[in-house]
Amino acid sequence: MPELAESQASSRTRVSGWVVLALWTLTFALALIGVGPWIGYAAEGIDRSQIPRTLALLTLPSLLAALVATILWAIGRTRRVTASPEGTRGLGRRRFLVGAATGAGGVLGGLVGTVLAAFLRPLGWMTVTAPNILSNTPKRDAEPRDAWRGARVQAYRRLGRTNFRVSDICLGSGRINLENDGEAIAREAIARGVNYFDTAPDYSGFGSELALGRAMKGRRNRMFLATKFCTKDGHLNTGASVAQYIAAIEGSLERLQTDYVDLVHIHSCDTVERLLDPNVHEAFDRLRQAGKVRFLGVSTHTPNLEQVATAALDDGRFDVMMLAYHHGAWPKLEKIVARAASQDVAVVAMKTLKGAKHRGLLERRDQADSYTQAAFKWVLSNSNVSCLVISFYEHPHLDEYLYASGKAPTQEDLALLQRYDELIAGKHCFAHCGACLGACPEQLAINDVLRHRMYFEDYGVQKEAMRLYSRLEKQADVCMGCSAPCLGACPYGIPIQERTIGAHRMLTFG
Repeated sequence: MPELAESQASSRTRVSGWVVLALWTLTFALALIGVGPWIGYAAEGIDRSQIPRTLALLTLPSLLAALVATILWAIGRTRRVTASPEGTRGLGRRRFLVGAATGAGGVLGGLVGTVLAAFLRPLGWMTVTAPNILSNTPKRDAEPRDAWRGARVQAYRRLGRTNFRVSDICLGSGRINLENDGEAIAREAIARGVNYFDTAPDYSGFGSELALGRAMKGRRNRMFLATKFCTKDGHLNTGASVAQYIAAIEGSLERLQTDYVDLVHIHSCDTVERLLDPNVHEAFDRLRQAGKVRFLGVSTHTPNLEQVATAALDDGRFDVMMLAYHHGAWPKLEKIVARAASQDVAVVAMKTLKGAKHRGLLERRDQADSYTQAAFKWVLSNSNVSCLVISFYEHPHLDEYLYASGKAPTQEDLALLQRYDELIAGKHCFAHCGACLGACPEQLAINDVLRHRMYFEDYGVQKEAMRLYSRLEKQADVCMGCSAPCLGACPYGIPIQERTIGAHRMLTFG
């Protein structure tokens, strides 16, 4: 009877080795796809509320279950050895030692595997990301000229049907805040004649609006102020409630310390559905009736730019369009800009540096001024463009950027831009084109992948590039092992698969 009771007890505590293996496999997988990304996103500085936590939280109970199962499995083997006949004790003892070692090894191996899985993704931080983030890459001309000092706005243009005359070069504020002297930079820009500020709640996590609000004190009536329908974490999407749209603008007004904004954009719009969302238009109408906004705009720089811009012109309710526009822009875009002018809709140019890969042009400094100035002059040579917006985030930008105000491009400038096109051949993604998208069997947003790589490599905003990349529905790891039917789909000769895989390695932790 004692033997029977012991056997029954042993059977109750006995756990199959397959169950143990399954639990450790589950724990490893949860660590890999749950804990790993959570650590990675946290290291990137992603808003914690935006980080998926369910799988990460499930890892702990799975780990505990695996540990308990392994211990019960080892106890079961021990009891079977204890209950073995005397003649087989030697063999049983060896089996016990093997079982105990296997159990300990299982626990140790499972724990190590789980930890490695959790840190597999962040491992790339030190090998790929950190060297780039910590590198001191130039964000402006390394050899500013004495002639640029104290440069001021030299020309003003009519901003379409708003009838406001704005400086031809305007302050974009995506990278300024109270901590990096943003208020002082904005104040100095006003003093030098800049009278159009472009901001948004998601620029520097409210920091841009706070800095501009302080800088405009006592000067607000001289300024044309544009912000966006978005939150701290990104733009509002199709179907957001009227209350959410209104709350977004009222929050901006509080941070900007003003009663109204002149212009509010539907931000980074890539679909006609979001452009024409009835809720955003109802919210705008209510805000305008309350005197909190004056004009409606749309900003877009996606493959659907032409479609969105055309729809905005067809709709007739938009006063301003902020479009990606630079030298070598697409033929259809020129027609859209001309049509906008005919309808008295202002065009504000952005993304004017065409990828900002101009660090390789310093050898041409004896033939022209800076690449930025040449690019600005080209944009402003189109009289249908009301102004351009460029990010000012260092004091020397005031000298370099404003020196181009009111100037026409010279032959030397045009030669510099041609040389630039030669340098970026096969590298720069013309994001409005979208010709490659239909060739991707995975439906990867190739244009967004390459745009975020551009932010990382050339704009010097590595964390922001990684944050934006992490939000993509699909990432470029799907390109690995793909037969690459996209090759040859780019009219500009970009080796798409090579560039997207490289982007994935740059913009993730592993």
